[in-house]
Amino acid sequence: MDHSDLPGKMDIWVEERHRDITALRFRVTDVLFSGTSRYQTIQIVDTEGFGRMLFNDGAVMLSERDEFVYHDMIAHVPLFVHPAPERVLIIGGGDGGTAREVLRHREVHSCHMVEIDAMVVEACREHLPSTASALDDPRLELIIGDGVRYVEETADAYDVVIVDSTDPVGPAAPLFGKAFYGNVARILGDGGIAVAQAESPFFESEAQTTLLESLTARFSGVHLYNFANMTYPGGLWSFSFASNVLHPLRDFDPDRVKRSGLECRYYNPAVHRAAFALPSFHRQALPAGVNPED
Repeated sequence: MDHSDLPGKMDIWVEERHRDITALRFRVTDVLFSGTSRYQTIQIVDTEGFGRMLFNDGAVMLSERDEFVYHDMIAHVPLFVHPAPERVLIIGGGDGGTAREVLRHREVHSCHMVEIDAMVVEACREHLPSTASALDDPRLELIIGDGVRYVEETADAYDVVIVDSTDPVGPAAPLFGKAFYGNVARILGDGGIAVAQAESPFFESEAQTTLLESLTARFSGVHLYNFANMTYPGGLWSFSFASNVLHPLRDFDPDRVKRSGLECRYYNPAVHRAAFALPSFHRQALPAGVNPED
């Protein structure tokens, strides 16, 4: 955190620096939690204008002001494409926001969530109840463990796998690899969908390409879709969508969203379709085998 003396007032700011080429700064009104687990340093702070914010190793994970954008798009896009998403697996997502949105779907009978860092879960339970509100849902089984090992060893089968990971460093690095997605494809079967946090097309194109190449090695249909939020570097961020059978647009029924009765703050049928219309610079950077619009 950066402390700057102003006349008659002390301002405290938290700053995320990204690749030493850009930074985001947020004015802190209170530090609610700070701890270091065996995996990372975790901070939850209250801020001016963005509400409570979660930082892992100095990087913004979420803010109360705009977390709904990320969690709407990572959860509702695959769940409204799959015809019967009864069994869902979440890898990561320790703040609980993805589980919250997944469990709004009545079709979901069970949701397994594998989070490697118990400290994140407990800190968010106490200080971010707006995202952690569904962690006690009886349909949710929370597993504190390594998601890479879990998909390698589990005998369970899933309809949708959601990889809600941090950037590909430390324990999250294998979540972008071919071996991991080979196991994801195995537990999904031919009719499932895998969605993952896919980084920034502006600042992390290499990581995005690595992920997409891992997916195209295991799935016949791989797509990207974008969303915009306030607290990630560059403002534009991506998710990947992979399936051997289901197409994110051709198998999407807008009327199903209306029939569900779910009201979302960001997601709606028009946003679902538009998210797959990538800007030209982004389409041109995609590796072979990624077909966002056809």
